[in-house]
Order: sequence, then structure tokens, then C-alpha cells
Amino acid sequence: MVKIKGLFSNIYSFLIYSFLYIPIIVLIVFSFNDSKYRGNWSGFTLNWYQELFRDPDIMRALYTTFVVAIVSSVVATIIGTLTSIGIHSLKPKYKNLFINLSYIPMISPDIVIGISLLTLFVILKLKLGYFTLILAHITFNIPYVIFAILPKLQQLDPHLEEAALDLGATPLQAFLKVILPEITPGIFTGALMAFTLSLDDFIVSFFTTGSGVSTLSIKIYSMTKRGVSPTINALSSIMFIVLLTIMFIVQLKQHKETEKK
Repeated sequence: MVKIKGLFSNIYSFLIYSFLYIPIIVLIVFSFNDSKYRGNWSGFTLNWYQELFRDPDIMRALYTTFVVAIVSSVVATIIGTLTSIGIHSLKPKYKNLFINLSYIPMISPDIVIGISLLTLFVILKLKLGYFTLILAHITFNIPYVIFAILPKLQQLDPHLEEAALDLGATPLQAFLKVILPEITPGIFTGALMAFTLSLDDFIVSFFTTGSGVSTLSIKIYSMTKRGVSPTINALSSIMFIVLLTIMFIVQLKQHKETEKK
């Protein structure tokens, strides 16, 4: 009976992962397709990868996407780290209140966040462009960073900081040399999550960007009106491989740190 349950569990897992990854595999395979039409395989080619790097509009959108993702994830990580430490140090009643408030942006539809931020920027008379786009990405990234770090803070010995202070450390030294190293995996996870969410975002970016500033998702959306070029398959394949490599390096690093402990 146990073997049968194990067999069904393995089959179920295989089907789920197949459903998730087969479309990505098909995308990567057809990025090497010589045909312009996706459903027709005409032979192997690297032409679409060459065309990708020759297209100034896509390169500009890719550059904007990475600049916004890097800047917003760094700022959101700093703010989210300080906020999570502040929330953790509150009394239980206030702690639960701020945790629930932090959940709201995560469960709110993207279109609500996008329109509300657009309204705020209009009221403040901010010109839509790079600045508003980065502000919007920082805003929706902060809660994800907070909830990546809070579990690490909850795992800490509550007397650890007091012990460091008793041994002569200043509050800043206690934070930098005792608390920060312990929550670094959570900070790194939050930063990586913020970066990938920023890369992926479309709706919030669509409402908060200005004329002449397009992220990759907005550029692809504009291309759908006249047909998406196979160069997007090539770009998506490169981005997937890069992110997969980053995830592999992170997991390998965490595995080595766990073995040391």
C-alpha cells in the first residue's frame, strides 16, 4: 500500500513539474527555429539571437528593465530590512497590526496598486518616467522583503543582542556583527525575490511609466499588436538561463553554509 501511494505521488509530481516546465522547454527549443512562425519547425538557426542584439528598441527596454529592477530591489531590501527589524521589536499587539498592514499590498490586485500609485503621482504632480517607475517598484517590493526576513528574526535567540551589548558592543556593532550575519540569508532571499518580481512586473509598470520609458514587459505587450518576433523567444531563453544559474549559485551557497554549521 505504501509503495502504491509513493508511486502515485511520484507520478503526480512528474505531471505537475511537466506542466510547469514543458512550455519553457518548448520556448527555448523554438528560439532556435529558422521559421518565423512558432508552430512550424524549419531547421536550426542562431539568427534570432543575432537579431536580438541588433534591435535597439529591445536592448533599450532590457536596459531599462534591469536598471529599474536593480535599483528598486536594492532600495526595497534596505527599507524592508530596517522595517522588519522594527516590526520584530514591537509589542505583540502592534507587531500583529503592522504584519497585517504589510500583507495588504501583497494580496491587493496589481491593477489596484498601479492605479492608486498613478493617482498619487498625479496629485503630487510628479512627471511619469524613470523616477515614478522605480518608486512604484520599490513600493510593491518592500512587503516581500519584510516577509522574507521576519522568519529569520523570529528564529534568533532573543537574548543574543543583549549578550553582545553586555560584552561591550555598541548597538550598531551588535547589529552589524551579530544580528545582520544571522539574517543575511533572509535578506538575500528578499533581494532576489524583489529583483525577479520587478523583472516580471507589467501592470504596475504600465500605469506608472511615462512616454519613452518602457520595460521589457511593456515592449512585448506593444509588439503583440503586430505580432511578437521570435527574438523574444531568444531573449526569454537567455533570461531564464541567467535566473536559473543565479538560483543554482544561491542554493549551492546555502547548502555549503548549512554543511559548515
